[in-house]
Amino acid sequence: MIERRTLVTGLGALWLGGCASGSAASDGSAPAPSAASARTCDGQGRFTVTVRGSGPDVILLPGLASSPAPFEATAARLEATHRVHLVQVAGFAGAPLGANAGPGPHLPGLVGALSDYIGCLGRPVSLIGHSMGGLTGLMLAEAHPQRLSRLMIVDALPFFSVLIDPNATAQSIRPMAEGTAAFILAQPDAAFRAGQERTMRTLVKNPDWQGRALEASLASDRGLMAAITAEVMQTDMRPRLPAITVPTTVLYAHDAAMPAPPAVVERLYQSNYAGLPGVKLERIDNALHFIMVDQPEAFAAAVDRFLATP
Repeated sequence: MIERRTLVTGLGALWLGGCASGSAASDGSAPAPSAASARTCDGQGRFTVTVRGSGPDVILLPGLASSPAPFEATAARLEATHRVHLVQVAGFAGAPLGANAGPGPHLPGLVGALSDYIGCLGRPVSLIGHSMGGLTGLMLAEAHPQRLSRLMIVDALPFFSVLIDPNATAQSIRPMAEGTAAFILAQPDAAFRAGQERTMRTLVKNPDWQGRALEASLASDRGLMAAITAEVMQTDMRPRLPAITVPTTVLYAHDAAMPAPPAVVERLYQSNYAGLPGVKLERIDNALHFIMVDQPEAFAAAVDRFLATP
């Protein structure tokens, strides 16, 4: 994660992450495979998965340079009624780089590995993705819609770089994306840590979680962080939104500490997701980027509504 001032003032850092069912489905689809069989599926070196509980499948996908820890309370609550798949992306939060050690782009490889993992489970899943995980989920919904029954995106836009320049394109932002990646790689360790500490205060309200998110980011492979940061900055999903058929809910945060008033943030999300048919937008107040730890009760209620959607 990079220091806020190196990208953009205001909301510009808010996409950055801190830094895997046995009964028949109510829609009459085939029963989910057993938990034991799910454990034979793997992330092809792109990610590892911890599977808990039984029931309909829910994948929890964290953000850039993050561990699954911010989703821990969600997993603990859902595992009584769902089979929860907590994803750890290789190279983040101290996890070995695995297949992510190779050259990029990395996001398409992650999307492909997720598609294969879900295919191994034998039925579509619900996916909840935070930040970069939300963008990855959106890419999966566009490329492999048969893999998802529903998608929740937590505090992520379909094109991050509109926060830098409302008129940005994937091509126009490329020099800044490359420069940002180079800056991440070039920083001395002490300067990088200091920048991360400042950034975390803009992403998480809870002081304990600020520290946990910080340590996850510092334990992440900086080369992978730099490469995926540049990829995210150049990934514009807006032209592809009209083709997406997966029911999608987008949660976004607002807090008094943010420089933009609620109406401005609301218009930002409405305008950028306007092309996605049937999208449901829901604002969570008194939260920064890590909605699940800043407002756990509101987040839990939103997840319950999302999973109850037919």
